[in-house]
Amino acid sequence: MSLTVQLTDDALRDLDDIHAFVAAADGLARANQLVDGIGAALARLSTLPERGEYPKELESLGMRQFRQVHHKPYRMIYQVGHEAITVLLIADGRRDMQALLQRRLLNG
Repeated sequence: MSLTVQLTDDALRDLDDIHAFVAAADGLARANQLVDGIGAALARLSTLPERGEYPKELESLGMRQFRQVHHKPYRMIYQVGHEAITVLLIADGRRDMQALLQRRLLNG
């Protein structure tokens, strides 16, 4: 069974911001390549949604409803539903992920 992978508005903004940042720093071709790689990692979730591990920042709080996959150094945080996978966050894993996850997932 294959599930649909959908991005929240926040995750779409994350992807747009990443693309714009990389395009400005390293060029449009590199930005496009990076976004394609992130998209491919997310597309693989449609057939293997449970493959991602639990984010350590959330698992330490006993929260196991979120999972993550990587396209280094980016982390994509998602939830698996009955009919779809919802991507909630795409962020550079070198950021303060504890604060970002607190703000985006726990307070939102």
